[in-house]
Amino acid sequence: MECWEEAYIAGIIDGEGSISLTKMHENEHRRPYISIASTDKELLVYIQSLVGGQLNTKKNYNPNRHKDSFTLNIKKKESVILTLKQISPFLRVNKKRNRALWILENYEKCTPRNGKYNKELLKKKIAFEESFFQI
Repeated sequence: MECWEEAYIAGIIDGEGSISLTKMHENEHRRPYISIASTDKELLVYIQSLVGGQLNTKKNYNPNRHKDSFTLNIKKKESVILTLKQISPFLRVNKKRNRALWILENYEKCTPRNGKYNKELLKKKIAFEESFFQI
């Protein structure tokens, strides 16, 4: 990704996106994800071509009053981490920048590659999640 593209995506996330933790399955720990909502599908397709992710159409219950809207969800760990590394210097909204930096600095330290947690690592993981949501 070019530097200007990194800054552009950071601006879109600052305005229309979110950086958070989510569960993919009920019995697992949270993992980082990035979500961007927009009525401009072309914009989300462009961002998807740069960072990956899944584009979803939101249900429009009143097409006479509302435009169709779409959401780009980036959930794959490698894509989220790489995207956050690239865009974090350009994020301007404090909460989003702080969340991105928290993930980059701490997620790998408390998440075993094989997904198996011992007691100490489980405590770190829970503390990571709790601290994240305090931001």
